[in-house]
Amino acid sequence: MTRRMHLGLFILGTGSHVAGWRYPGAFDSFQDLGQVQAIARTAERGKFDLIFMGDNLYADPAAHPSYTLRLEPLTMLSALATSTSHIGLGATASTTYGDPFSVARAFASLDHISRGRAAWNAVTTANATTAANFGRSHPDHGERYAIAEEFVGVVRGLWDCWDDDAVVADRVSGLYIDPTKVRSLDHDGSYFQVKGPLNIGRSPQGQPVVLQAGGSAPGQRLAARTADVVFSVVQDFEEARRAYAEFKALLPQFGRRAEDVTCLPGVMPVVGRTEREAFDKLATLQSFVSSTNALALLSDRFGTDMSAYDLDGPIPDLALPDSYHSFARVMLAKARREGMTLRDVYNLMAAARGHWVLCGSAQTVADTLQHWFENGAADGFNIMPPFFPEGFEDFVDLVVPILQERGLFRADYEGTTLRDHLGLERPAPRRPG
Repeated sequence: MTRRMHLGLFILGTGSHVAGWRYPGAFDSFQDLGQVQAIARTAERGKFDLIFMGDNLYADPAAHPSYTLRLEPLTMLSALATSTSHIGLGATASTTYGDPFSVARAFASLDHISRGRAAWNAVTTANATTAANFGRSHPDHGERYAIAEEFVGVVRGLWDCWDDDAVVADRVSGLYIDPTKVRSLDHDGSYFQVKGPLNIGRSPQGQPVVLQAGGSAPGQRLAARTADVVFSVVQDFEEARRAYAEFKALLPQFGRRAEDVTCLPGVMPVVGRTEREAFDKLATLQSFVSSTNALALLSDRFGTDMSAYDLDGPIPDLALPDSYHSFARVMLAKARREGMTLRDVYNLMAAARGHWVLCGSAQTVADTLQHWFENGAADGFNIMPPFFPEGFEDFVDLVVPILQERGLFRADYEGTTLRDHLGLERPAPRRPG
């Protein structure tokens, strides 16, 4: 079977560029369902595997506008499920500030509503500011991942409490549910005690797809054991290829094959019909960056107040923060490798919040993505448009056709569920014991 590229859309209503909403004609809201529906229709027209919506649980007016003002992800995706027909629908739910029963029930519900297109991005919630909104202390990095390991196992166990044929609905006998095909979970662990079963039957995909993005060693092991799709932070091809190989090498330890997990590095493509047009767009975007919004992102990613340092001086000696390990590690390594100043890093952070920026003609962008895909650095890409709608339509209308002509990307959907798009088998329910 021919290996094909997978494409996800990371959706921020005002674009991934911190000032993308200021671009002429750009969408300027992540609370306007009509704008979000227009983005989803474009993604489905481009035959993307899935839309992915990250989340945060606190508000900071100085941060990226779509971090601070956004619709609740599962509510939004449930609405999108009724206005799309094929594209996968992925949302973040926290393992630190959620509970397994509610998360399992919500994503099983989304899978039923969308007829098999739901995906859960299991995150540990890095930012300690969140704790104050839940009246608790923020666990340290190690404990967050210990909680996440148990949390994901409980959610998957709850999804497996129902057999596929448990709902009989026999009008003659009067039997609606076969009690021999529904079971409790009876989980009693270090962090959670959950009896089960869910009060919703087995979902169309058997289990919704699980997404993860942890870049630290515990995050990588959690992803290798439990994830179907992994998002990653990258800046350079060789570094990405090493990270890809190292992650795939972890999978056999958990009884899994390389093809069982799809790795999608994040990339912000700035696309033009010519190189000049693309770089003019990026220059326009960068002209909108203020010292306040970019510096706030920089401080957030590095876990320290960066306003104390000289922007034109060398990179300070910073320890990896308890949060955002992967962003900080990748950016600091690139900065030291290339002799960057803090201002250089600041500009990169403003452009794509620490993700890879790929600027050029449609041909250049397609060539680069093909090189990474065919040479062991990615199974596809999580596309992070700098702004909507034009910044995304440029990719769908100019780059996707090139990838399709080369046989690298699907010309049309070949199935109806997200598991179909990703080439994943529908899992049978696992019985405890």
